[in-house]
Amino acid sequence: MTKNIAVLGTGSDVGKSVVAAGICRSLVDKGILVAPYKSQNMSNNSGITPEGLEMGRAQIVQAEAAKILPHVDMNPILLKPTGEKQSQVILNGKVHGNQTAMDYHQNKGFYFKKACEAFDRLSTKYDRIILEGAGSCAEVNLMANDIVNFPMAEYAGADVVLTADIHRGGVFAQIVGTLDCLPDSYRDMVKGFIINRFRGDIALFKDGVDWIEKRTGKKVFGVLPWYSHFKIDAEDSVEIENCSNLNTLDPKLPAIAVVRLPHIANFTDFHALSQIKGIQTLFIDTPRNLSRFDAVIIPGSKNTRADLEWLKKGFESALKEYHRKKGNILGICGGYQMLGSWVDDPHGLEGEPVQSRGFGLLPIKTVLKAPKTTTLSQFEWDGARGCGYEIHMGFTQRFSGSPFLTILSRNAVPCNETDGCISEDNQVTGTYVHGFFDTPAILSKWLSLIGLPELVTEGISMGEQKEKDYDLLKTHFESNVDLGALY
Repeated sequence: MTKNIAVLGTGSDVGKSVVAAGICRSLVDKGILVAPYKSQNMSNNSGITPEGLEMGRAQIVQAEAAKILPHVDMNPILLKPTGEKQSQVILNGKVHGNQTAMDYHQNKGFYFKKACEAFDRLSTKYDRIILEGAGSCAEVNLMANDIVNFPMAEYAGADVVLTADIHRGGVFAQIVGTLDCLPDSYRDMVKGFIINRFRGDIALFKDGVDWIEKRTGKKVFGVLPWYSHFKIDAEDSVEIENCSNLNTLDPKLPAIAVVRLPHIANFTDFHALSQIKGIQTLFIDTPRNLSRFDAVIIPGSKNTRADLEWLKKGFESALKEYHRKKGNILGICGGYQMLGSWVDDPHGLEGEPVQSRGFGLLPIKTVLKAPKTTTLSQFEWDGARGCGYEIHMGFTQRFSGSPFLTILSRNAVPCNETDGCISEDNQVTGTYVHGFFDTPAILSKWLSLIGLPELVTEGISMGEQKEKDYDLLKTHFESNVDLGALY
């Protein structure tokens, strides 16, 4: 393999992000200064750099695995879908505008130039760059204007590792079919394969490995077994596409529902909740039997107005009945805005200019307007301190109730400002802070607020848990991959 490695895939959600993170942690622990890179992400699951700039979560995860701070040069272009055919374009960490798929497609030359400039800046600071591709690298109808897969790998002088997912079936066809769709120059860049998500006895797949190597003339670097003993943050919401079945709930255990909005954003907010033993955290998309839940959470959204209308059609009466029966409701970012009386969009940031009626469960009104707030934020809640991040367009005014949090700093600049709202009956709360649950002291206070003090946790923070998970990923990766051939 040459200096840089590009991890491309036979399809979406085959494990490219995790493989790239595994390579990053493996190399950095060998004393190599390594950085991740993906020219263009499409995801509503983003994060904030120390400079207060926005980028895709996958490269933030990979930077953490590489033991470096995330920087927007690692993901210069982020597309955040706001509908079926339109996305907000984030360029070098800042909003560049809203574009339709066709508009963006016609400007690919400009964006590829910007992506190459970011790569050049990054490559002067690190020994090796680990690139990640997008979706399938063999979409023949898109190949001529692709700025993520082979053209970027070619610009970076990177050798390609093709990742395939055996769990979804058809792994032989995935690999051979992908190679067959590629022109010779791209096919030659592929040096070998990593097969992901194998269940069972790997020894039984030796004949499969032999067949792939003989058929393609390229090496299978490794076969990664299915894992469940550690968790790596996902970039896409694929992991929550299928909502939980309420019939699977254990009636003896408390349960928390997260509404699976059509444009859900930053669903990783709930990983800390999902790791608590003795509590069930479920994503739901229908309002059946909300009374079964100890709390209902409305998460962030990339299109607050559209998701608010969707929520009102299916959930409004159920949510208000749940509140009337003393249920606990939390809104985060877009979910916080929806719980108020109105969401006003005078400049048409999310469609035609209009004022949308909210649920009226919090005494607030939101006006959607630029500029976009993107901060790493330190906060305090009644003596307990936490850290998170804010990503939102808009300003929210509180008319009564009480502030929820005190913001102590934004992007390392001290401040003393309030955030969010808590209703007078203490049943409904809202905040703009993502990562709210990641600090054990904050998580414990919230569990007590919703009537589950027996589940108060004094565990490690999500940051500490992530470090353990990255080390487990490294062990998992190195135990199943021919590192000598790969590196």
